[in-house]
Amino acid sequence: MIASLDVGAAYRELREPIDAAMRRVLESGWFVLGPEVEAFEEEFACLCGTTEAVGVGSGLDALTLVLRALEIGRGDEVLVPSNTFVATWLAVSAVGARPVPVEPDVATHNVTADAVAGAIGPRTRAVVCVHLYGRLCETRELRALCDEHGIALVEDAAQAHGARNEDGRAGALGHAAAFSFYPAKNLGALGDGGAVTTSDPLLADRVRLLRNYGSRRRYEFEAAGVNSRLDPLQAAVLRVKLTVLDEWNERRRALAERYRAQLAGVPGIALPAPSGADHVHHLFVVRCERRDELRDELRGAGVDAQIHYPIAPHRSGAYAELDLDLPVADRLASEVLTLPLGPHLDEEDADVVIGAVRRLRAGAAV
Repeated sequence: MIASLDVGAAYRELREPIDAAMRRVLESGWFVLGPEVEAFEEEFACLCGTTEAVGVGSGLDALTLVLRALEIGRGDEVLVPSNTFVATWLAVSAVGARPVPVEPDVATHNVTADAVAGAIGPRTRAVVCVHLYGRLCETRELRALCDEHGIALVEDAAQAHGARNEDGRAGALGHAAAFSFYPAKNLGALGDGGAVTTSDPLLADRVRLLRNYGSRRRYEFEAAGVNSRLDPLQAAVLRVKLTVLDEWNERRRALAERYRAQLAGVPGIALPAPSGADHVHHLFVVRCERRDELRDELRGAGVDAQIHYPIAPHRSGAYAELDLDLPVADRLASEVLTLPLGPHLDEEDADVVIGAVRRLRAGAAV
């Protein structure tokens, strides 16, 4: 079976430096926060082009802590994409605010500034733009729109480590950004982890306070914080992987272009919109007719195709009471299919995937 993503291959390629980094932490005896986390935060901020990075426990925690640091809460509204992983919505709910969904562009799957502009209301405090599947949103237009309305632009960059456009990298294009280091991410740890990036020192200081029980000094609590601290062992692993992030992203782009060239014109398959350095291809997602049928056929042919995401947030039990009509999100949830892609997928296996899609879709109606 050709795996959707071989997360173990990342360790196998970097076994020696990762093992050495983990030994360094184990021998240091410093297992919560400390110099390893601080070093990663400095290096990750440098990569993103921000002055600050704060390591936290997960991507969801990163989003939640950003919203808390912005003092967003009950009675406030936050604009979110209708088509995203549910964590984007859950972070808004966690601070007591109301997620207001914005339908995405069908070609890019990302929200546009025009769509966001039409959804801003008197209670809107922030916009969370998700760089879905690794493609950057139109951040210049979104940032200008948010500045005009005096609201925050928060990047959900959980799938976009290293993506860049003419204005900089993911993590530095809004007022703040949230990253996940879940093992399957472009920059993945060996467990959960996350980070907040920003060039606002006051916001970063607030996130640092909140991630550590609301405490700067032992047993002194300035705020009702949480326990959400990036683990030093994970930080050490991430420091190693940070050195190959750009190289691995280039591998992803090359495979994505191979898919695009060889799958062009296949009946019933809509390929992702063209892209450049602004897309790091965390996932290669196509839209197709009879999606579930094709997924099952591909698995029968030894290709582990996945679905990101089969249930839009407004259709989940978590938000059933909202009773929302979001036809674009519903359409995407019924059509999207993720083909195997990652920095360790070789060209031969990619060609097997391509051949299986072409064969199974031969003669299908457009």
